[in-house]
Amino acid sequence: MLHKITIKLLLISILTPALTSGFAQSGKPVYTFPLGLQTYTYRTMMPKDVVGTLNLIKSLGFKEIESGTPKGMTAEEYKKLLDERGIKVTSTGSGYEQIVKDPEAVVKQAKALGAEFVMVAWIPHQKSNFSLENAKKAVEDFNRVGKVLKDNGLTFCYHNHGYEFQPTTEVKDKDGTLFDYIVQNTNPDYVSFEMDILWATHGGADCVKLLNKYGSRWKLMHLKDLKKGIKGDLSGGTPPENDVVLGDGQIDMPGVLKAAKKVGIKHYYIEDESNHEDTQVPASIAYLKNLKE
Repeated sequence: MLHKITIKLLLISILTPALTSGFAQSGKPVYTFPLGLQTYTYRTMMPKDVVGTLNLIKSLGFKEIESGTPKGMTAEEYKKLLDERGIKVTSTGSGYEQIVKDPEAVVKQAKALGAEFVMVAWIPHQKSNFSLENAKKAVEDFNRVGKVLKDNGLTFCYHNHGYEFQPTTEVKDKDGTLFDYIVQNTNPDYVSFEMDILWATHGGADCVKLLNKYGSRWKLMHLKDLKKGIKGDLSGGTPPENDVVLGDGQIDMPGVLKAAKKVGIKHYYIEDESNHEDTQVPASIAYLKNLKE
């Protein structure tokens, strides 16, 4: 498996000038942050070969990851492997039920990994029917667990998944959504947010406007792109083939990155949910590195 990936990476390095020839080559770089990765990208490979996956991640130039501890390994064992490769876990994830039930255990795990942020990416609800009641419950839970995390030197972030952009009249905004409700009713001292730009777009939101609207409430970002021509919905799901190389989809990537930098996003993670991460991730890296103002 690793041999095949090595060959593909070599081919991509040879083809990179062709891949990036359409990019603007003058001006300042748009992306100026360390390369970050959400390790869900390698969800198939990681369980089979943790060491090999980390070696690949290092070879691609990633310095930061958003990651949990692989099954069968302690957080301390995982961190040792990461330290040996100069990779830092800046954010880790938790299930909603897990953090609501035992936030202290989540704190312990996050600290063992060396993470600064803990994110939750899904609020339990009936499929395609995220309701005001779901949002109210999430607000209550997020405020409570967010305080526990802050008291322990960590920052809680909720990661949007698209279904939250259900319209509602329960907010002051003319075109308000349940996402607005969650942001406006959570305590800024305890609750921050991670923008997944693919899922925000899929849910009908404008990423740039959303970044500008809530400014410093945004702390983290998942860098992904949604295939052109795909019209999203409020399901929070789309086939893997709709996750494409950064810059090849419908998202205004330069605009998003400029707005994200302006509002102070702390960490960016490439996340590729396609079944072609072996070729798409290197191509996305090339896009970011060659994107100029």
